[in-house]
Amino acid sequence: MGSRNLCKSYHNMKVENKSPLVRRPGFLFCSALLLTTLFSCSSNKEGAGAQEAPPTIPVITLAKSAATTTKDYTGTLEGKVNVEIRPQVEGYLDKVYIDEGAFVQAGELLFKINDQPYQQQLNNAVAVMHAAEAALSNTQLEVDKVIPLVKSNVVSAIQLKTVQAAHNVAKANLEQAKAAVGSAKINLGFTKIKAPVSGFIGRIPRRLGSLVGRNDQQPLTTLSDVHEIYAYFSIGESDFISFKSQFSGKTLTEKIKQIPPVSLLLADNTIYTHQGRISMVDGQFDKNTGSIMLRATFPNADGLLRAGNTGKIRIDQLHESSLLVPQASTLELQNKVFVYKLADSNKLSRVMIGIEGKSGTDYIIKAGLKPGDKIVSMGLDRLHEGMVIHPGSSSAAAKAGK
Repeated sequence: MGSRNLCKSYHNMKVENKSPLVRRPGFLFCSALLLTTLFSCSSNKEGAGAQEAPPTIPVITLAKSAATTTKDYTGTLEGKVNVEIRPQVEGYLDKVYIDEGAFVQAGELLFKINDQPYQQQLNNAVAVMHAAEAALSNTQLEVDKVIPLVKSNVVSAIQLKTVQAAHNVAKANLEQAKAAVGSAKINLGFTKIKAPVSGFIGRIPRRLGSLVGRNDQQPLTTLSDVHEIYAYFSIGESDFISFKSQFSGKTLTEKIKQIPPVSLLLADNTIYTHQGRISMVDGQFDKNTGSIMLRATFPNADGLLRAGNTGKIRIDQLHESSLLVPQASTLELQNKVFVYKLADSNKLSRVMIGIEGKSGTDYIIKAGLKPGDKIVSMGLDRLHEGMVIHPGSSSAAAKAGK
């Protein structure tokens, strides 16, 4: 409107002033102003048209599928056999044949206690046994002498019974002496302490010359048979019920046999080379913690694991029909996880989801979504509630990104 008035003003000037010099500048000015106005209107229409076209955003359609989740449980490792090596007799530690951390075979000599007192006890017991043998021989002679006299009625039968009783006493004394010899030999044998099983030696707190005895609170050392390792860990009641319901079998023993192998996560977050199997479930729950103890057995032929190690037992759980959402398709705000769901008219709706667990790079959904829903797969940081988009293919967007 302003352009028309301006042109009219110049037209009036043209009528009043008939000079060609005046007429030409007015005409040129109106033409330039008109072209500028038309160009501005055309640019505005093009910008409005560009804003009206919705952006193409990749979306995916959700469907149920099988998924596997992993859960880690802190455990402690123990050898298959952990033996405290303790002295059975009292005496001074005479020799130590092994070093801490050494591997020993079953029957190998570990310690020796001074055996002189026990050797003398054996010698004394043997002497008493010989005396009992001689006494028995003497009573046998008496019996042999009295028997014919009784038959000849030279002596009474009561005298025969007396010498026979004395013979029986001598026989019992000999048996007692033999038992004393056997006990002395056992005590003498206890001065040599041998490994009951093959395994690794622990700390040796006692040194040469130490007085040791069977009533010592501290053992001489510990011996661990670690060719197999037991990993003990606890799981909660709800996890145990869910875990148990996955496997077939009428009894718990049958279900344990169906459990797949488990993994051991070491302290440095590396996975132990060999997998193990759950071999035991405790008979009752701990009423204080509401958990139950399980035991997994791992092979340890190379001796990498030792008793006292810590680690995490990783158990895989199969979910046969689960709704999966890629973690890249989610947005976390204030410890809550959201997705952009495609609603009517291709409008976006931000929806909070409930997560049951993780399977690889996917979340397992327990609430907020259902099969058939469409969600934005990537680029969530550029979106907002109620935004209109043009749904695109997620695979095509991935190829374009590459």
